[in-house]
Parts: sequence; structure tokens; C-alpha cells
Amino acid sequence: MYRKIATFLENWKEDPHRKPLILQGARQVGKTYSLLEFGRTHYENTAYFNFETNPALSDTFAGNISPAHLLPILSHIAGTTIIREKTLIIFDEIQLCERALTSLKYFCENAPEYHIIAAGSLLGIAVNRSSFSFPVGKVDMKTLYPMDMEEFLMVLGEHMLMEQIKDHFENNLPLPPALHESAMQLYRQYLVIGGMPECVMQFADTKDYILVRHTQDNILIGYLNDMSKYNTANEIKKTRLTYDNITVQLSKKNTRFQYKLLKKGGRASEFENAIEWLALSGIISQVYETEQILKPLENYRNIDSFKIYVSDIGLLMAKKELLPQDILYPTNNIDDFKGGLTENYVNMQLTISGYKTYYWVSQRGAEVDFIIQKEGKIIPIEVKSADNTKAKSLQSYIKTYRPDYAIKLSSRNFSMDNGIKTVPLYAAFCI
Repeated sequence: MYRKIATFLENWKEDPHRKPLILQGARQVGKTYSLLEFGRTHYENTAYFNFETNPALSDTFAGNISPAHLLPILSHIAGTTIIREKTLIIFDEIQLCERALTSLKYFCENAPEYHIIAAGSLLGIAVNRSSFSFPVGKVDMKTLYPMDMEEFLMVLGEHMLMEQIKDHFENNLPLPPALHESAMQLYRQYLVIGGMPECVMQFADTKDYILVRHTQDNILIGYLNDMSKYNTANEIKKTRLTYDNITVQLSKKNTRFQYKLLKKGGRASEFENAIEWLALSGIISQVYETEQILKPLENYRNIDSFKIYVSDIGLLMAKKELLPQDILYPTNNIDDFKGGLTENYVNMQLTISGYKTYYWVSQRGAEVDFIIQKEGKIIPIEVKSADNTKAKSLQSYIKTYRPDYAIKLSSRNFSMDNGIKTVPLYAAFCI
């Protein structure tokens, strides 16, 4: 199972200024698999340590955490000799052992010749809420997300189609109709399956939507358990209420987050910690309105106006209890949800590609779904769930700011007209 993170890890291994790496991300996105596969293919051996399955492991870090003291002990525990440059050391679920996290500083300073990667599912929460001594400046950081549409195509063996999509994206030339329709059907399948690696592999092996939904439901249960296990008592109910309400928010014509939809009289002060918990866990992402189209966009975000999207589109489908046929075949039953669903998909693809996303609203209420910075340019992106050619808000933005070009995502084939680059939804990963 190829993951794009493999290229990043290969570059990290060869970097002469390499530091211990922390790989973070939500549960079940494939961190452990990716690291073990990387160790298997690029090192003579791997020393793997999991602080969740082996709680006693934390005792090893209770005292002296210098590399000279730790390495012989870790070699004994792993049952393998740890050799500089030739062994990959993996600390999994490192958020459960603060001293292990602190030890990365000393590996960086005193033993940089040892290759060490730490992984954590709830690391953002642990660091933010506890008295962690985080090794600032002594580690490299990387976030792993669910599989994007490109990785989905690769797992399904659609390499030729994927290359065709990339080529036609670059040249703004329409795909042959048969290929376009095949790609649209694969896109609809991706909406149902999502990008959680276990779900993608199950679908590739069995094409069984019921089995995939069972796995998705189990992942959702795991998320709910985490909200109880790794949260303060008075925040558990608020966090679950917020998470459960996301599908309601995305079903509204205006998908901006509204506290009043959580409960009557709901306020930011009551739910902001719950939203922060969900964001730090990697389960959701917040997309803020930008008040000015100026660089850097982050300086002009409106902290009181934002949207919330979930990290995996398949889990959103499962949470909404939508049936595969609701997406795979045209239906009017979910028209109210299609807009928010499609926005969520696009935000996921843009985030995985490394973009920080924003949205824009004019004084007269025109709204562009996403604003990104790409190659030094500020690019507006309009999202349509079908082949609707009307994009009045995008036209309003273009007249006001004169961007180098704009992007419109829909079910239409590739084209370029009057500075608007039309991109099929299945090609969002190309942006």
C-alpha cells in the first residue's frame, strides 16, 4: 500500500541536518504501518516501541534519559541491536510518556547519528493540556492525513487513469468522455469509502461496502472513546455534542459554524475548548474567513467566523448514516447535504496537499468556498457538487481582486476559459 509519506521519509533519512521526527495525525490514518514499512524497506532492522500496548515501557524513561544510557536498554527490550545509521527506532503513541518525548532533545544534541521517529495520535492534546517539556527546535514535525484521491486510485490499480488526470489538469484539456465518467464514478466511491487505510484496503480487496461501513463505525467508536479517555470530565459532553453536530452544520445552505445550532443560546465561551480538542486530535479542521485578500492570509483571518470540516469523508458518510447508493447513484434525497459534503471533500484534498485554507465573504454576501496561497499567488476556489456553471460569487471576487486565475471544481471536464480553470472534483488532489 503506497503512501505519499514514503517520499517525505526517504528525504528525511538522507537529510544531513535530520533531527528526530515526530509524525502526528488522527487515529487509524496509517502512521504505524507507514513507519514499519519504511523501516523494513530502508533499514537493516527496526526497533519498535509502543507506549500504549506496553505501559511498563515508560519506566525505562523514569530516570536517566541520555541516549548513552537508553540505547543498551532499548536494544535489550527490542531484542535487536540498535546500530547508528542502520536501525530505525520508532516510539509509538509517545504522548503517553512525557519523558520519552523529552528524550528526543538529547538524541538530537548528543546522538544525531541514530535515526528515531516518534508517532502520536493525540499528541497535540497531550502537549497542549499537560506540563510537557516539548523539545522545541530539536525535532522535525510532520502530519499524516487519511489517503487522498490519488492514493485511493493507486490502491485500486488505476495508475494509468491517475497519470491521465494529472496530464489533463496541467494542460487544461478535457479527458475522453469514457475516462471522465470512470473517474467520476471512482470519485463517488471515494466519498463512500474515504481515506482511512484499513477501509481503502478492505474495499480494494472485497468491494464490500457493508464491511467498510462496519470498520468506519468502529473507528468512530474509537474516537468517541478517546473523547472520554483523554478529556476533562466537564468537557466530554460538550466535545461529543460538537462532533455530533458537525453533520447538521454541513447540511445548512450556509455552512459557517453556528454555536446556536449546538444548543439554544450556545456561545463560543462554552464550546471553544471542545472545538480545540477536536482540532488538536486531528478529527476536524477549522477554516476561517479571511477579511482581506492580502498576504499572508493568516494575518487577516476572522477568528469569530469559521467552518468546521471532518478529517475523513468516509467517516462523515458513516456518521451521517448515508447509504452507498445515496452517493453512487443520482438522487435528490440528500440535496441539502451535497454542498457541505463536497466542500468537506475538497478541504480534505487541499489540506493533504499542504494548503492552509480560508474562505471569503463580500459585504453583499457573495462567498467563495476556499482561498489558498499557491506558488506565491492568492487563488480563489469555487466548489459545485454537480455541473452547475453559475459561479456568481466567484465572478464577484474576480471583478474585485483580479486574481492571476481562479479555479472552479465541479463534475464538469477540464477546461480553461476567461481566467477560470475548471477542474473535475476527482482531480482536486492535483491542485
